[in-house]
Amino acid sequence: MKRALLIGTGVLALAVPAAAQAFTPNDPLLPKQWYAPQDRAFDAFNILPLLPIVRVAVIDSGADVNHPDLRGQIRAARSFVGGSPADDQGHGTFVAGEIAAAVDDGHGIAGLAPAANLLVAKVVRPDGSVSTRAEARAIRWAVKLGARVINVSLGGLRDPQDPLFTGYSKVEQQAIDDAVANGVLVVAAVGNNRYAPVKPWKYASYPAALPHVVGVGSYGRSGDVSTFSNQDPVFVDLIAPGEDMFSLLPRPLTSKNTSCNEQGYSSCGPKDYRHAAGTSFSAPQVSAAAATLFSLDPSLTPDEVSWLLERAATPATPDNGCIDCPPGRNAMSGWGKLNIAAAVRALRLGEAPLTDRFEPNDDVVTGSAIRGRKAHFRATIDYWDDSNDVYRIKLKRGQRVTVVAWPSSSLALSLVLWKPGLGSLAAARASFRARRSAHGPGVVDRLKYRARKTGWYSLQLSTTRPGFGSYSLRIRRSR
Repeated sequence: MKRALLIGTGVLALAVPAAAQAFTPNDPLLPKQWYAPQDRAFDAFNILPLLPIVRVAVIDSGADVNHPDLRGQIRAARSFVGGSPADDQGHGTFVAGEIAAAVDDGHGIAGLAPAANLLVAKVVRPDGSVSTRAEARAIRWAVKLGARVINVSLGGLRDPQDPLFTGYSKVEQQAIDDAVANGVLVVAAVGNNRYAPVKPWKYASYPAALPHVVGVGSYGRSGDVSTFSNQDPVFVDLIAPGEDMFSLLPRPLTSKNTSCNEQGYSSCGPKDYRHAAGTSFSAPQVSAAAATLFSLDPSLTPDEVSWLLERAATPATPDNGCIDCPPGRNAMSGWGKLNIAAAVRALRLGEAPLTDRFEPNDDVVTGSAIRGRKAHFRATIDYWDDSNDVYRIKLKRGQRVTVVAWPSSSLALSLVLWKPGLGSLAAARASFRARRSAHGPGVVDRLKYRARKTGWYSLQLSTTRPGFGSYSLRIRRSR
């Protein structure tokens, strides 16, 4: 499986936030970063916050590790495609600058995450293609080195109706599942539609279309969703600025434009970067926001951070430029426009949801093993980010199991018990189903079954309509 860069319309000491005032960095090129005030990146603080450092991995084309605006910001860099991690294409350096360019140093631009340090992983080949195996290796490397956020501004055409373009990679999903299990949030671009057969394209790219990954689309200066930004009713979670973008570029690239006096910046780069556009450049703003939240509260889980960012987003409406955006969460803009200050405020007010200690348990292979004769606990489920929870239950032949689920009033759940031998939910067939039960929203759901063979059974809880919330689950085994 291959991925590609998502650029343009094509595929290539803790400080207390102050609500009353905003901090304005002294970086001279900040006025060219129109996206910073749109994101309200520095509105949550009245001084440069002295936050605990958070490591953010940039899985991309490498970086100019000696760039003046990145000096001291990179903790490790490695190539997974041979050679050095130096960026020959510019994409990774651009993304890195948005996240972690030095802030308030009187030089260049300001990264949106003052607390971020970078782990740079080069996975893009010279022809612009990306192997998902190289991407997966890079993700595992970043997790091992302590990343809390991983930015993946890569993707490929996804069409779940066409088996030749599903875009799914098992190794990619396994690496991301492991990252989530280790407390890491993955942020990904939803993709651009230049090569899609129909525009707008209604499917987000992988890995944005995987559970627990924050999928980010693009909007422009007008406030409207970019025409190139893929749409998806489930996997577009947020939108952030992605047109006429300004950031860093490797100096060897900009030096070819000898008449330009902003060397090392995209204004001096190749044509595609002078007014850069793409969901590639929207995603790193959300990664920066996530780094800020993790820095303010390192105990947060990935799902809690994504929940805060999504629910604190400013709804995209005709009043703020999104002409065709319908009310509520939608396929064009997800929950809305990134608002970093609002997410910080929500964190301070304690608005994060209940922690789900079982995540990620979205499929059979990652299902949580339930041991003991009885179990009773609470967990969460989310139609858009976490639509399946799987629990593995060991039953002996003739043993009975009783399952009772109490959903919150906003949820409609379905319970299915699968027989031993099922490898994944994607491969589920009626012949593997042991028992099924489904009811309406807010209704207590029950399932009973007597095992016909000994083995590990998989209990699947699914949301059957848009909604999110918590549920209480009781599992009892008896003879």
